[in-house]
Amino acid sequence: MRMEDVIVDIPGPLLTAAGDGTTTKVGRREWTGLAVLALACLVYSMDLTVLHLAVPEISEVLRPTSSQLLWIIDVYGFMVAGLLLTMGTIGDRIGRRRLLMTGAAAFAAVSIIAAFAPSAPVLIGCRALLGVAGATLAPSTLSLIFTMFPDTRQRSLAVGVWVGSYSVGGSIGPLAGGLMLEHFWWGSVFLLAVPVMVLLLILAPRVLPEFRDPDAGRLDLLSALMCTSAVLLVVYGMKEIAQDGPVPMAIGALAAGLTIGSTFIRRQLTHPEPMLDLKLFRLSSFRMALTVNMVAIFAAFGYFLFVGQYFQLVLGMSPLRAGIATIPAGLGFMIGSQLGPRIGKVVRPAYMIGVGMVMAAGGLLLLTRITETGGVGLTIIASLLVSFGLAPVFGITTELIVGTAPPEQAGAASGLSETGAEFGGALGISMLGSLSIAIYRSQLGNTLPAGLRDADVHSARDTLGAAMEVANGLPGKLGTAVAESAKHAFLTGMHLTSAIAAVAALLLAVIAVLRLRHIPPG
Repeated sequence: MRMEDVIVDIPGPLLTAAGDGTTTKVGRREWTGLAVLALACLVYSMDLTVLHLAVPEISEVLRPTSSQLLWIIDVYGFMVAGLLLTMGTIGDRIGRRRLLMTGAAAFAAVSIIAAFAPSAPVLIGCRALLGVAGATLAPSTLSLIFTMFPDTRQRSLAVGVWVGSYSVGGSIGPLAGGLMLEHFWWGSVFLLAVPVMVLLLILAPRVLPEFRDPDAGRLDLLSALMCTSAVLLVVYGMKEIAQDGPVPMAIGALAAGLTIGSTFIRRQLTHPEPMLDLKLFRLSSFRMALTVNMVAIFAAFGYFLFVGQYFQLVLGMSPLRAGIATIPAGLGFMIGSQLGPRIGKVVRPAYMIGVGMVMAAGGLLLLTRITETGGVGLTIIASLLVSFGLAPVFGITTELIVGTAPPEQAGAASGLSETGAEFGGALGISMLGSLSIAIYRSQLGNTLPAGLRDADVHSARDTLGAAMEVANGLPGKLGTAVAESAKHAFLTGMHLTSAIAAVAALLLAVIAVLRLRHIPPG
């Protein structure tokens, strides 16, 4: 099937191929459309990080348990990971622009509800619904980019802008969240998405093409349900095992998820119109790029969860100051994502990935050296190394993943790319977060001072925010001792999980160089 046969309803001057076989470069409308897509990605990414600085206030106002707090933070990523593949396939069938606009409208509506959530369970539910809406944005934006920019050089630049918009969103999230928290309540951070989504709804019909596969069959709802259920059950089981040990419910969830996942794979191999074309996994470059992308995001989101709490709860910085301290990391992502395509013209992808992962590992190892006093500068340097090292990796691996798919499967391939990315991010938050909580509880159980009430001991062992609240309510030296014990326990968990992420990055750097070095520059 030719590209001309599957693109419909495209406004403006977009042409997929000239008569001599070369691609035709696009005009102003497509670049304006790219800006609109970047807005969607910015908000989508911002919602992954905007809550990090709000964790202390959420802990104080809603009083979630440690498990509920983790779910508030990472259920968004879990739902996105579970639904991205399904949404990419739906976009190929109903139209990617239509799916994008539907998701944007839902995202704005649920954001307003989340801003006024009265309890932790309600906030968890809102975050889950935001994940459903967010899952419509990522595959739509990426697949539309591959549709709008047939010229290889322009597409590489567009993908760099796409990655950069995620970086900007991730960096704006803490800063914007800090500004809002400085003047308003914790729920105000959700309202940041509303005006951007409204703007997207206004501009999208004017500047974005519609794309659908005219030969797409009916959506396999059973496969979609199996895919989502498998991802959520596996992640839930792993998170609970890391936090509470191999309890029966966690083991059962993990076993059920793996069983459903294997059944889903067998169904895709035999179904006449599979939701996921597993033939893509026959390509070693595709498999390796997907793995690198997952592990890179695992490391990035895992460490970022701790940095916001370290700045505020350990060093006592205000939300605004903590947000300002994250600006260098955001700049590192933006600069790295824009330099990546240019360096990739002359340097093999394998070596760029290897250097980037080693740089990120160096930053993660620096985080193992921070202390309870005066670690702001070291943390900023570490964050800058991580962000600058990983930004080009995200762009390179995304192009390798989606570029292997035929045009009519670009939505499914981009959904698979984003599924791996979100799965890695959710695992980073969940697994490293759960491990750090387990270490925190273990350490605190041995170092809390004597004479505390059972209720205070229970609260202090739940989260660092709860421990600091307990310490503030105790007199003199007793409160100081509780605060110091909690900070030390938190840093112990942060040091160990940062070291684990660093080792994973180093191992993947070696594997990527060995497995991808045959791919030429450009």
